[in-house]
Amino acid sequence: MTQSKDEEWYFDSKGKRFDGRNQFETRPIKLKVGVIDRADGSSYVEWGQNKAIAAVYGPREMLPKHMADANKATIRYFYRMAPFSVPDRKNPKPGRREIEISKVSGEALSRAVDLEQFPNTAIDVFVTILDSNAGTRITGLLAASLALADAGLPMKDLVAGISVGKAGGKIICDLSKHEEDAPDAVDLPIAILPNTDEVVLMQMDGPLTEKEFYEALDLARKNCQEIKEMQVKVLKEKYSEDFGGDKK
Repeated sequence: MTQSKDEEWYFDSKGKRFDGRNQFETRPIKLKVGVIDRADGSSYVEWGQNKAIAAVYGPREMLPKHMADANKATIRYFYRMAPFSVPDRKNPKPGRREIEISKVSGEALSRAVDLEQFPNTAIDVFVTILDSNAGTRITGLLAASLALADAGLPMKDLVAGISVGKAGGKIICDLSKHEEDAPDAVDLPIAILPNTDEVVLMQMDGPLTEKEFYEALDLARKNCQEIKEMQVKVLKEKYSEDFGGDKK
């Protein structure tokens, strides 16, 4: 594609995206666990420009008590964007978007943790976005899943996710802010439990044909399996160090 100086573009003549990635390439991902000493479990995730820190506390007594579930624990997920995480300073008060992301992310994590082992309790998950450039709900969910595992909670699986979608007429993975603002942009954040391929979060902003949707879904599943491997690796490395074992 040739572009004039003022024309917005999404793929160059070699098929490279605005930031140099190919159509199916993610931004660099860095994971770390055990970053907050006083939390029961914690993690830090960098995904491109996105930076998220997560802390888990619990299981602990559910207060107020009338909200307790006699059959299982309740995950309370708090997603917040720091005021300095966006170009224009954000109001520290949680907005509707943060409340909505907290709800759907907490529901996704509830599918991964064996909550029945801890009736009448709460598991509090706090996620703060320190810097952002599209895809923060998935970055936060990835951090939260690692923090839950770091807390030693019994889990059916880790939650892995990615945003896929469309920009410049093509299906792509891991959209940047530039691509989210494309005239034909479609953003499709997806999270799964890789062991069973169960989809635990799926939201879509924009229209796709049936063919495009399944192409995007297959792309998300492939990437989630690769992200799960990264999650497992960083957890193994952390506990290998803790117990004086071999990192290999």
